[in-house]
Amino acid sequence: MSEKPENRIKRLKMRSMRRGIKEMDIILSAYAGRELERMDDAQITLYDALLDENDQDLYSWVTGQTMAPPQFRDLLANIAQTFQK
Repeated sequence: MSEKPENRIKRLKMRSMRRGIKEMDIILSAYAGRELERMDDAQITLYDALLDENDQDLYSWVTGQTMAPPQFRDLLANIAQTFQK
């Protein structure tokens, strides 16, 4: 049985809050709370894949210290903008 959309969003919000490092907890939980419910299925699937990545890598990508993998670049640019506004 596939996961209901509302359950998937709730699960991803929890995964966004419970990271390995506090900085990523803050960044990703703010982004998830603001954006997840507006995303389509493909965007949610990509975000789900992003959450499987290592926190140190994620932090380096979102802060622009290193280049993110191509599949995540647009998503990470959106996440980074959450804190530039």
